[in-house]
Amino acid sequence: MKKISEITGSVSNFFGSLVDKGYTAMDNKKIKWSVFAFLFLIAVSLPLFTNDRWLNVIWFAFFYMLLAMGLNVIVGYCGLCDLGFAAKFAIGAYTTAILMKTFGWNFWLTLPVSVITSVIAACIIGGPTLRLRSDYLAIVTLGFSEIVRITARNLQITGAASGISGIQRPFIFDMQLKSVTHWYYVFLILVILFIVISYRIKNSRFGRALEYIREDQDAAQAMGVNTTLYKLFAFIAGTVMGGLAGSFYAVRMTAISPNSFQFVLSANVLLAVVLGGMGKIPGVLLGAAFFAIFPEIFRNVKYISDARMLFFGILLIFVMINRPQGIWPERRL
Repeated sequence: MKKISEITGSVSNFFGSLVDKGYTAMDNKKIKWSVFAFLFLIAVSLPLFTNDRWLNVIWFAFFYMLLAMGLNVIVGYCGLCDLGFAAKFAIGAYTTAILMKTFGWNFWLTLPVSVITSVIAACIIGGPTLRLRSDYLAIVTLGFSEIVRITARNLQITGAASGISGIQRPFIFDMQLKSVTHWYYVFLILVILFIVISYRIKNSRFGRALEYIREDQDAAQAMGVNTTLYKLFAFIAGTVMGGLAGSFYAVRMTAISPNSFQFVLSANVLLAVVLGGMGKIPGVLLGAAFFAIFPEIFRNVKYISDARMLFFGILLIFVMINRPQGIWPERRL
């Protein structure tokens, strides 16, 4: 016990000396940037040491991260309950697929249209319904998601139940994006871009207003915050992020169908946000990676591969019981 107390005292003296020597928030910021730079170097060099199978798994994790960050703006920042995020993803995917396959557009020209379509869809569903709260809003978003999926299944322009196939993959400087490595880097860039956007939203006046609404909507409204307008803006931002992820997904897979946008996708993305820690960007990324990578780890393990989803569900329940605030929750004052 004496040795333990001596070690504890020396550690406290060490950190105390750091404070006395001027270890400030600026130094903490430098450490964070150093960690980010180190992780970025690992991510950039990963294709050199990984086979195509695991690159595909990591790409899928990146895709889940994009969807989770879009939903995090709605659920984590603003506190809204959205059970139909698959619809936002479907809108962007079908917009790009229809414009490319039916009208022969270039992929990069479809992205602004995908953004505009996402904004219109967010206004149509969000405008009349965002005055609702909790369970009522969840039911409306779930219903909207099913409306989008069933509509896509019955329209000829969306390929009906068969969907749209044969979507051409885009070019960058006369180089067509074909290999797994190409798409790994494309989605890595998208993840970094979405992280920057998420942090900019979080640290802005808009983000602070969303936080007030999340913590106490009545108090925020009493202080002069237009809660309906800010919730609509959050809904639009999350929908646009989901729509862009859907556009890139469509050209990556070269085919989409209504089966890609079922409720299970919305539920998984919402669970990734809640599991990682609502409102905490690193936590959301961790939760999305957990959902995408963990089931693949035991896919080829003998005696476990057939029951890997059972183990995944048990582990998920265990984590949610012991960490209801998430694996990496947001620190609140």
